[in-house]
Amino acid sequence: MATDYYSLLGVNKSASQDEIKKAFRKLAHEHHPDKASGNVDKFKEINEAYQVLGNEDKRRQYDRFGSASTGSSGYPGGGFNYQDFNRGNGNPFGQGFNQGGVHFDFGDLSEMGDLGDIFGSFFGGGFGQKSTNPKSQRGEDLEIEITVEFEEGVFGVEKTIDLQKKVLCDACGGNGAEPGTKITDCPTCHGSGRVKKVQQTFLGNIQTEAVCPECHGEGKKYDKKCQQCHGAGIMSGSEKIKVAIPAGISDKQTIKLSGKGEVSAKGSAGDLYIRIRVKSSRDLVRDGDNIMSQYHIKISQAVLGDKVMVETVDGPVSLKIPEGTQSHTKFSLKSRGVPHLQGRGRGDHIVEVIVDIPKNIGRGQQELLKKLGI
Repeated sequence: MATDYYSLLGVNKSASQDEIKKAFRKLAHEHHPDKASGNVDKFKEINEAYQVLGNEDKRRQYDRFGSASTGSSGYPGGGFNYQDFNRGNGNPFGQGFNQGGVHFDFGDLSEMGDLGDIFGSFFGGGFGQKSTNPKSQRGEDLEIEITVEFEEGVFGVEKTIDLQKKVLCDACGGNGAEPGTKITDCPTCHGSGRVKKVQQTFLGNIQTEAVCPECHGEGKKYDKKCQQCHGAGIMSGSEKIKVAIPAGISDKQTIKLSGKGEVSAKGSAGDLYIRIRVKSSRDLVRDGDNIMSQYHIKISQAVLGDKVMVETVDGPVSLKIPEGTQSHTKFSLKSRGVPHLQGRGRGDHIVEVIVDIPKNIGRGQQELLKKLGI
């Protein structure tokens, strides 16, 4: 009895091509021989069904005569053996395979998303992967370090750096051709940068695309290479770059400047990553968005109270010392700290008061302290 391909794929005879592809994709994932639940025979059957129903001409022939002459094995021409395939280390072009004349279009796979994962092992993991196109190659990312003063990290600053890197050739503008040289479309790929190939596999004739070997993906051909860059389109040079370091940036934080890395003549530039080193201050210490400092006072100031001028990033600020202040008491100067990098406002300046105890005092001072009971 003839095989019912529609039943194998679980679709109706009126199913659209999209429905057939979707059904095949689901079943191929389920029965792939590499999976624990895989079934080699079932996998071959559903592939045979898709080779017929997925082709309009063969589908019409099948609907009319019940056959599309695909061969009984499910792989055109027959002769496929999964054990032989394994012994060939996944090489579909090794011994034990007979090729037929069926065209298996990669376009179907690209429309079906990750179907390349189903057949990936058949091609040594390379099936379904994107090939590298020199036209889309990106320049290298760069990383540098800039040191700023403590106050510059607090309030922000603009720095200008002279960056040594690969830049576009100023003679040819990056196209690699000597100025005045005629530039034409590559005759091999007709300007597309890619060429199509047809390979015979156990699935039939497979059409693939590859980078044009003549122009290496550029799509252009010129009579003479640029003498300054020798056809590379890029050369060593420098660029002055202004960097806006935001207020509130912390030590070891990184700023990213998109497109300011090294240039690729055939594509976009990489990115520049700037690592910020914030110098420490002699008197001030940063704690998050707060600034910490210490202020030393005399015993008399601690006992009687006083007003003192405390140094902050904004300059001297008055601080009231209440009567009876104990050593290591902390006072907060609101909004005198570091600006919040994400959001508005500033942190506080926390002043720790240290009461200095004199080491050597005279006899009269000693007697006075005794009388005071201090």
